[in-house]
Amino acid sequence: MRQKEQHIKWGLTAFCTVAAILLFYDTLFGSRFLLKTWRQFLGATTPILYGAFMAYLLAPVVNWFDGVAARGRLAPKSGTRGRSVPLWVRSASILLTWALIGVLFYLLASVLLPELYKSVLQLASNVENYYNTISGWVVHMLETYPSIEAWVTGQMNTYYDAMETWVQTELLPQATAVMTIVSGGVFGVVAFLGDLLVGVIVSVYFLATKEICAAQARKIVCGLCTKKHVYWILRGVHKVDSIFSGFVRGKLLDSLIIGVLCFFGCSILDFPYTPLVSVIVGVTNVIPFFGPFLGAIPSAFLILLASPIKAVYFAIFVLALQQLDGNVIGPKILGDKTGLSSLWVIFAILVGGSFFGVVGMFFGVPVCACIYSALEFYVNVRLRKKNLPVETETYTTDTAAASPEDL
Repeated sequence: MRQKEQHIKWGLTAFCTVAAILLFYDTLFGSRFLLKTWRQFLGATTPILYGAFMAYLLAPVVNWFDGVAARGRLAPKSGTRGRSVPLWVRSASILLTWALIGVLFYLLASVLLPELYKSVLQLASNVENYYNTISGWVVHMLETYPSIEAWVTGQMNTYYDAMETWVQTELLPQATAVMTIVSGGVFGVVAFLGDLLVGVIVSVYFLATKEICAAQARKIVCGLCTKKHVYWILRGVHKVDSIFSGFVRGKLLDSLIIGVLCFFGCSILDFPYTPLVSVIVGVTNVIPFFGPFLGAIPSAFLILLASPIKAVYFAIFVLALQQLDGNVIGPKILGDKTGLSSLWVIFAILVGGSFFGVVGMFFGVPVCACIYSALEFYVNVRLRKKNLPVETETYTTDTAAASPEDL
């Protein structure tokens, strides 16, 4: 029996090795069939992924409603543990959760959308004035510095000739392709909304059966792994859940608070385009470290077009708001969920953004935190086996050359 298990392990190892080699070759030198198939699979399962993500975010709210029902003796107290929640209680919890989300979105839209619409109309109506203002700045600068005027004139002639050639040889022959791209973007938005709607429905099923799904996952792990491996796998999953749930939910709540504070602050200080600026600042704040700058720069530019002095006041206000977020609001909500230093946060954002865009910039931090936590745990285990200390301060430059006995 033991020999048979050994043969199975060798067979699985050989299969995984060959599969990895084929995948590596296909990705670098082949037709990338596996990569295309994987992308097609992700496209087909996008609504399920949306639903799973929404269910993951809303699970604490559903658990809270279940707990209220248990404390009110509408359901057994063990129901809060997820084993014997009555169907009608869970259904009511899910319904109340989505109703709460709907009410919040309705209130936000009823307050924000009209003002946002006015801001966009005001911006569109002032485009000509802004153009004249910028043109006046440029003309004044060119008249003041003739050398710059000569250089700009030469560059403009060069760019004009290149642009004319590009329009005649590239743009006009590809007008059909441009229209295809535009129509594809419209269909992409419609497809996204459709996937999002299906995702909402899928999230209801996930929320209704989340305990069963978790039990089935544990059952599979227990059936395929040894007791020791089961313990470490479940411990790792718990750690990953702690990092992701704390960061994602906390960051979304933090960004919502910053957006609301920005709206009230800009309204009190009478900044132009207050709703539009608040949305930009709140949405970009979900990106760690770089988010505040990504939102503040275009917002300050919009205000600069209307009033330069107010743009200066806005920059000071955003700086104060980000200090409040970084030193008070953020630590209170997020705490030290990731355990990463500022250097690793920047690294995670840059790498995640280069591979997966804005989504990668957001999720790069918790993914890097999980990898960092796993490596830290593995290194600490190896150090304890060698009877070495695990404190990083022990391995400073002064003690780097010391013997293990001295450490």
